[in-house]
This record gives sequence, C-alpha cells and structure tokens, in this order.
Amino acid sequence: MTEQQENKLRGLMGLCVRARQAVFGEDGCMKTIRGGNCGVLLLDSGASQATQDKYRGVCANANTPLVELPAGLLHEATGKPGMAMAILKGGFANQIQQMMKPTDSVNHSGGASVE
Repeated sequence: MTEQQENKLRGLMGLCVRARQAVFGEDGCMKTIRGGNCGVLLLDSGASQATQDKYRGVCANANTPLVELPAGLLHEATGKPGMAMAILKGGFANQIQQMMKPTDSVNHSGGASVE
C-alpha cells in the first residue's frame, strides 16, 4: 500500500465513522457480516492469528471482502480501539474495495500505441 493510498484510506475510514457506516467490536462485526450487511471488513494485521483466522473464515462463508490493514492503522484513523471494522454496504465500502484492488498499469491490449 502506497502512502497516498494509506492517507486516502484513513480519510475514508474517518468519514465512515462520522457517517455511522462503521461497526466495531467482535459481536457487532460478526453480526454485520453474518447478516449480509457488511460491504467490506477492515482487519488490523496486528490482530492475533486466532482473530485473523476467525474473521477470514466468517468473511469467506459470507462472501464478504476482507482488507488487511497495516498494524495500528485502524486505531490511528478512527481513534477507536479494536482489531476489526465492518463497513456497511454502500458507497464507502465500494470506494474502499476499488482503492484496494491491485492496479495493473501494463497495457495488455496488444495494439499499437499512438503517439
């Protein structure tokens, strides 16, 4: 993740919290994922292996995207303690998913370039 992406993600995470589109806490996150209302789960890489495995399993079963964040970023961006943040389905979740997709800047079209 580039520094620019990280800064944009911090801003989006803060907006999610202020817009009440974020759910914190294990119970809240699990309920949101299982209920089908989670657009994307943000997981702090500083979480224990057991916690990471638990969230990965639930997200895989519910077909919910999971984004692993650098350790401490979740707390820095939101001011909330915790290891996971569920973003409700909608515009914020879509923006985060688009931003976290790997970009491929190589032209694979096979056509000639026009200069």
